[in-house]
Amino acid sequence: MYNTIIMPVDVFEMALGDKAISHAEFLAGGAGIIHLLHVVPGSASLTMTRFAADLRRFEEHLYNESLARLQTMVGHFSIDPSRIKLHVREGSVRDEVNDLAAELKADVIVIGSRNPSISTHLLGSNASSVIRHAHIPVMVVR
Repeated sequence: MYNTIIMPVDVFEMALGDKAISHAEFLAGGAGIIHLLHVVPGSASLTMTRFAADLRRFEEHLYNESLARLQTMVGHFSIDPSRIKLHVREGSVRDEVNDLAAELKADVIVIGSRNPSISTHLLGSNASSVIRHAHIPVMVVR
């Protein structure tokens, strides 16, 4: 199967990730590692001197909450938790998914997608963007 699997999830919309869990587990087989990744939107453009301290506290809270929700998600997998690694990054989903995939020399990306709508055509905007810029196979789960 695959040794290194990147599974981006939105911890504030767990249903998308829940759909992809069984697929990621299958692809991991008996020895693969699944890297759960949540990407927090970048806030550099929001930084203003008066609000810098509040913004840092908010970012820290968001990071900790995201990590806690990823840890909760590990319980939804049936594989050994030691084979699931957690990552929280800041930036754009597309860039962070592809950067992590390159850093880890990942084999595949497994991503959940919303049902199609007129605004996203066939895929959710994040899934679509990841696919367009990925250098490795991407499995989209609906």
